[in-house]
Amino acid sequence: MLQEIASVAAVNLLILAGCFLALWAVSLRIKDASIVDIFWGPACAIPALLTLVRTDGAAPRDAVLTALVVIWGLRLAAHLARRNIGRGEDFRYQAMRRRKGSDAAFARWSLLYVFALQCVIAWFVSLPVQVGQFGGADELGAVAWSGVAIFALGLAFETVGDFQLARFKADAANKGKLMTTGLWALTRHPNYFGDAGVWTGLTLIALESAYGWTTVLSPVLMTYFLVNVSGKAMLERSLEQKYPDYAAYKARVSGFVPWPAKR
Repeated sequence: MLQEIASVAAVNLLILAGCFLALWAVSLRIKDASIVDIFWGPACAIPALLTLVRTDGAAPRDAVLTALVVIWGLRLAAHLARRNIGRGEDFRYQAMRRRKGSDAAFARWSLLYVFALQCVIAWFVSLPVQVGQFGGADELGAVAWSGVAIFALGLAFETVGDFQLARFKADAANKGKLMTTGLWALTRHPNYFGDAGVWTGLTLIALESAYGWTTVLSPVLMTYFLVNVSGKAMLERSLEQKYPDYAAYKARVSGFVPWPAKR
């Protein structure tokens, strides 16, 4: 079975690489590398769909893993598309482009360090929804159902947090103000906490499969990037410059795990 899993995962990686390569070519044409962000959710769901096609899909766990990650991926893609399309390249990629000195230099650099890197990370993060479809009990057990519950909690945090922030920004009276209410009063990053919950839940579902235990590092990597690399750490540097009151907010409100604010 291990050989079959490795074969399916390798093919999934090759197909995903083709998708990212095509996306990179589009980014060159429109001079907008930030379209890769919109593809992140689907990129994590595609390996699950490809795996479901390669397996018989008879076990409930196969369908549950695939359905849940597709729901998560499509919601995230739709949210980012509504937020980003028509607003030009994200400031992070603009800064990278300036540092490279020319569009040609940035194109070569982005192929490796933006598109190829995100391809590999998406494939690795999605290992639970790939490996979890092989072997194990026919019915979902207590661990899997706890995973479904944690996934639902994570998805709710993402969805509600994104909705609250979008509604806050849509109100002209809030222009230039910092969002500190709703879920944002419990954690400075409800959407990132939700992401971590989603992938922790999916991994718990996968743990009931024959080799699900081999994927436990996937949510660890996802959480590490959300907290220390491309998520919380990078965003907070810009927020501290943009909002004078961010330091006070940061001192009161938890940076990741929801917790009552300090008074």
